[in-house]
Amino acid sequence: MPSRTITVHHVRAMLHGAERQGIDTVPLLRTAQIPPLLLGDDRARITEVQFARLFRELYRATGDEFLGLGAAVSRPGTFAMMCHASLGCRDLGAAMERGVTFYGLFPGGPDLTLEHRDTGSAVFAVRNDLEHDYFLAECLVIIWHRLCSWLIGRRIPLHWAEFGHPPPPHKDEYGLLFGCPVRFGAARTGAGFDEHWLSAPLIRDEAALEGMLERAPFDLLSRREYGTTVAEQVRRALARALRTSPRLPSLGEIAARLAVSPATLRRRLAQESTSYQQLKDAVRRDAAIAGLAEGTEPIADLAARLGFSEDTAFHRAFRRWTGTTPGAYRYENRGYEIRGYENRGQQS
Repeated sequence: MPSRTITVHHVRAMLHGAERQGIDTVPLLRTAQIPPLLLGDDRARITEVQFARLFRELYRATGDEFLGLGAAVSRPGTFAMMCHASLGCRDLGAAMERGVTFYGLFPGGPDLTLEHRDTGSAVFAVRNDLEHDYFLAECLVIIWHRLCSWLIGRRIPLHWAEFGHPPPPHKDEYGLLFGCPVRFGAARTGAGFDEHWLSAPLIRDEAALEGMLERAPFDLLSRREYGTTVAEQVRRALARALRTSPRLPSLGEIAARLAVSPATLRRRLAQESTSYQQLKDAVRRDAAIAGLAEGTEPIADLAARLGFSEDTAFHRAFRRWTGTTPGAYRYENRGYEIRGYENRGQQS
């Protein structure tokens, strides 16, 4: 299944901490094989592989689990110790409370809260007013949601997610990222879910935790399993079909596979802030970007494999998705990668 691509807005946000520390981020981008010129285009996107490389380079360069984005440094190993401290709890609610208490011990750490509502819902939120940007708060909510889902072995459906900033240019990304309705301009960043999940028992042991920590936190940022949303089921079906045929199934065919009516499928996707057409475009876009950034397949062959009858149609779609042409995108990625290797060779 083609990996998702990531908007350049998140790349810029992730670099802010290192830039504030005076770290030259160009070598880090070079190692991650991300052309710096892409950062100037609001519609540009990178692959998850490139994003993971950059995350690891920033982690190494800053020596901070928060990548320099927080008010204080979170030393490497802090997240792991929080996980070990929470693993022995009787249920998810106790584990979350222990994690909130754990991070509350560090001066300048994030102000995490777990609230119980009279309506039978619970809210996990980051109350810290992160003065630099909101990327860290968003990442903390994502990581906590997916860590909690991992601990109980089931994806916890979110009722809503809210963010303490105005709608950004990439606001349409959020519904798919969190799998629920989203709102902006709130007093904090957080997410709501059914309170009954707090009584779910933890099913993971120390061995499983060690395996997860080897890939954390990026694995938690990119993970989308444990039950899954309707949008993810549709996306998975589309991506699976694209591997074997350029013709993607229709909405009616997908609905039949999920044993629902087309109208029900449309309604459920709308509840998750997306649509069948958006998912179909996203699957083709992500496959195109991955093919151009990491492969050598001729552009005409790639266009045909993705279901475009003419090269011109593929070029128009790719420009609409990214603001550039397939040829220019490949040149920047492959050309910069080659120049990066040459530069490293000259330095060695």
